[in-house]
Amino acid sequence: MESALHYVTIALGLSIVLNLILKRLGISQIIGYIVTGVTVAYAFDLRHIADSHTLEMIAEFGVVFLMFTIGLEISLQRLSTMKIDVFFNGFLQTTLTAALFFVIAIWIFHFDFATSLIVSMALSLSSTAVVLTYLKSTKEIARPYGQKSTGILIFQDIAVIPILILIGFLSSDGKNIGDVLIQTLLSAIVIVGLLFIVGKRVMTWLLHFSSSSEVDELFMGSVLVIVVASSLLASHAGFTYSLGAFVAGMIIAETRYHHKVETDIAPFKDLLLGTFFVTVGMKIDLSLLMTHALEIFGMVCAVLLIKALVIFGVVRIHSQGKIAFKAAVALSQVGEFSFAIFALADNYKLIPKELSQLLVLVVVLSIVVTPFVLTHLSKMSSYFFKDVSITETFAMLPGRKNHIIVCGYGVVGKFVAKALRSEGVDYVVADNSYKHVEEALKDGQEVYFGDMSKTAILDKLCTKDSISVIITLDNLEKKKMICESIIRYAPNVKLVVKVVSLEEKRELSGLPISVTIDGKREVAARLVREALYCEL
Repeated sequence: MESALHYVTIALGLSIVLNLILKRLGISQIIGYIVTGVTVAYAFDLRHIADSHTLEMIAEFGVVFLMFTIGLEISLQRLSTMKIDVFFNGFLQTTLTAALFFVIAIWIFHFDFATSLIVSMALSLSSTAVVLTYLKSTKEIARPYGQKSTGILIFQDIAVIPILILIGFLSSDGKNIGDVLIQTLLSAIVIVGLLFIVGKRVMTWLLHFSSSSEVDELFMGSVLVIVVASSLLASHAGFTYSLGAFVAGMIIAETRYHHKVETDIAPFKDLLLGTFFVTVGMKIDLSLLMTHALEIFGMVCAVLLIKALVIFGVVRIHSQGKIAFKAAVALSQVGEFSFAIFALADNYKLIPKELSQLLVLVVVLSIVVTPFVLTHLSKMSSYFFKDVSITETFAMLPGRKNHIIVCGYGVVGKFVAKALRSEGVDYVVADNSYKHVEEALKDGQEVYFGDMSKTAILDKLCTKDSISVIITLDNLEKKKMICESIIRYAPNVKLVVKVVSLEEKRELSGLPISVTIDGKREVAARLVREALYCEL
């Protein structure tokens, strides 16, 4: 027990130090966790623990909590709007990629049928843990390419179920695949039915009473019970843990508790995801990597290129080239569920052990490369699609003139929009926070997602033809950048800016801003007016 605590403490301390350094260098913390896993495994000779069932279970629940938070953002109503992304793009990408890898495995590498089938299906999957973690942390999940990527990943997570069932069928003698599929379909109907009919009532009741108690620990405990119970229920029926958690998240997304649940669950998700990536690092066999370096790196490059080309072609059917390119590059790696597929196939002796170890290294290296690629994704896409607007989320406002643009839909922005609406003024709202955009949509506002310091956004909003721009943001640096951009782009437009202190007013004094409104001074003036009015 003591030695285990020592290892955990060392791993935790090392990951913190590494991630602090990598944070300064602008490198994803995922790399820090993976390096921690490699270091701990070789420094203390713990490589055998990487295959420990208990450790894998703990690590897998990092993906479970991630899928739960994704479910919180994708309600049934929203999923219905993502039909093309999930069912068309997802199905086509998974099928075409698997078919292409199957042909390569059979004709070029001369693998047998079972091995080729398993390898092709595993390589067709992408990393939910890496991609969705990045998309959520950078808010890119709200961008069109983020939506396309999320939809494909959701389908891939669902596709893991029949893949695992198929491996079980390949290992069995005489079992009827028709019976297996019928049993699986019935189980799926029962589980989803239980979660949506019975589970929704139980979840809502539990969250209601735990929140009304005003004890944070009870609310947090209720959320953990919901996540774990849903995962176990799905696992008991033969599905993945993450699918049960995803459905539970979708159910809670329909309630008023989903924002609080997402905030409270974040520390557990991040900690367990860190554990998952540490186990990924522990799977790296450095001696095998050195021995077969050229073959492994060649396979990694080939896999990334083939997957990117297939995904680009699929997404391009219904989307612009730039969106398809970004989704293709983002999903070109091999996913974490491939570890489970290779492990299961290895247990059933369906795939040679050395091949399984080589493929694990291919998966790990493709995951390691991904955070670096995602960080520079926008820059990469700009080389190939220079003439495509960076604001893919915007629709042009054709012929829009004499309107007011409200920049920011926070507390003040909401009051501004409400006042403009009551006056019957034509206005639009723009915000770079997806949360605020969602709130504006719920309030029936005409809102656009984007950063108003970008010229392309100003162009889309017809800023030159507007009467004025009202900036209600709190962040001084962001306000300054937006003001400078608007002054350069549309110098004749009236610029009205909210300031909250004399320091802010001094910082902005060098810019030709039409009006600055000091919130504190306005409140003081109103208080005096009201007091004098009462006196009279």
